[in-house]
Amino acid sequence: MNLNQITLPVKNMPEAVAFYQKLGFKLIVDTPHYARFECPDGDATFSLDLDEDDYTNGAVIYFEHSKLDEWVNELIKQGIEFDSMPEDQRYLWREAILFDPSGNKIKLYWAGENRKNPPWRVR
Repeated sequence: MNLNQITLPVKNMPEAVAFYQKLGFKLIVDTPHYARFECPDGDATFSLDLDEDDYTNGAVIYFEHSKLDEWVNELIKQGIEFDSMPEDQRYLWREAILFDPSGNKIKLYWAGENRKNPPWRVR
């Protein structure tokens, strides 16, 4: 089994599409109510679904990059705002936090080997 994709709700499709393209994702499906992206590395995709109703999304989407600090600095130069800059976490990941224009929480991170094999991994 493999995770196919995650779909996030968004309030304004053009604004959301522009935001994710700024982050570096490749748009592969573009409709007024649905958009889908490929990640620049690997085989993963994710999508956006227009939802103009009020909603609360408690999910957090993670995007990993081996040069996290450089990526974050490039995004800041493009006008992306962060809630927190890259910080080393107690669970051995380095993370930065931001929100997309619809309020979806995003963590940009680097975990390396610790992503799937932390010292406390179940054997």
